[in-house]
Amino acid sequence: MKILLWLLTLFASAIGLAMLARFNPGNVVLFYPPYRIDLSLNFFIFAVLALFLAIYVVIRAVRLTQKLPGRVIAYRRTKRENESNKALRDALRAYFEGRFGQAEKSATRASDLPENAGIAALVGARAAHRMRQGDRRDIWLASTEVDPNLKAARLMTALELQVDEHHFKQALETVEELNANGTRHIQALQWALKANQQAKNWPEVLRLVQTLDKRNALHPALSNRLREMSYDALLSDRSHDAESIRLLWNGVPGADKLKPYIAVRAAHAFASRGLHDDARSLLERALVADWSVRLLRAYRESTAEAGSPALLSQIEHCESWLAKNPTDAELALTLGMFCLRQKLWGKAQRHLEQALSDAIEPRTVRESHLALAQLHEALDQPEQAAAHFKQCALATSIR
Repeated sequence: MKILLWLLTLFASAIGLAMLARFNPGNVVLFYPPYRIDLSLNFFIFAVLALFLAIYVVIRAVRLTQKLPGRVIAYRRTKRENESNKALRDALRAYFEGRFGQAEKSATRASDLPENAGIAALVGARAAHRMRQGDRRDIWLASTEVDPNLKAARLMTALELQVDEHHFKQALETVEELNANGTRHIQALQWALKANQQAKNWPEVLRLVQTLDKRNALHPALSNRLREMSYDALLSDRSHDAESIRLLWNGVPGADKLKPYIAVRAAHAFASRGLHDDARSLLERALVADWSVRLLRAYRESTAEAGSPALLSQIEHCESWLAKNPTDAELALTLGMFCLRQKLWGKAQRHLEQALSDAIEPRTVRESHLALAQLHEALDQPEQAAAHFKQCALATSIR
């Protein structure tokens, strides 16, 4: 419809011009002595228009000719960009599909364009790494060092690949370079955490875990496990003496001190250095905060010397706890063993028999029978002692 309207307008204009020219009697005289040229006005107008059109066409042709090399260059550049962009898309698709060889080939084609060379090199490095081609991976990464805009991306890629290969020394150097570069986002912290974990740099692992926990970047189970591993390694360090283990424990956050695994490990560390009172004290605080069988068993193992105020204090604590948990077999067993150590035979027998009647776990049954056997031996009752030793042996074999 639009073309039809244009044609009608063109024909109407032509008819109008023809009618106007038919009734135009004007002349134009061009005089240059001794020459004289007479022209009709219509022809003169047509000639001027034709000359203008010819000049316009010539100028347009000259300008197009002058622009032709630039347009050819632009066309080739556009074609090259399109081919490079397509190759980069192919490289990314092939990488995510797991076709790493094809991804590296496409990355090579994409790197022909300087604007895509850096990103293509990172894709090629990752693809070469997945194929265990370390030399090619290093060449790809080295090619990105000239671009300052890709420094953070290069370092993050290098850090991930180094951690994947357990090259923790190189990874830690990369972490330092990232920190110097001001890169401290969550992904960088997570890779730094893995690198320090591989390097067994436990104080830094703890610091990073605390930082990531503040940002909700770690699953609680993983966070707890990393804390346990870190404290276990730190507290197991045999280079600590009594004073340094106290300093280490004082630096532990209050919430971590009350966690059962950490408290038990700390109690063993304190006890191994002769700090039994400190071990019992920290276990008591942890038990008040979180009632745990693990803590209770560690508390039972930290029995004080017979007749000492510390043992009497332990008995008092257990009696107060038992009033709140009358059916707790582990607690009854603990109190019974404390009373046995203190030679409170009647109380010991009563609590040990209560533990035996409430016990569910084979370990509790076994320890209750063993403690009762020791009690009857101390009371010179060999038959009852033998019976409990036998039951203890049966519980040990059944497990």
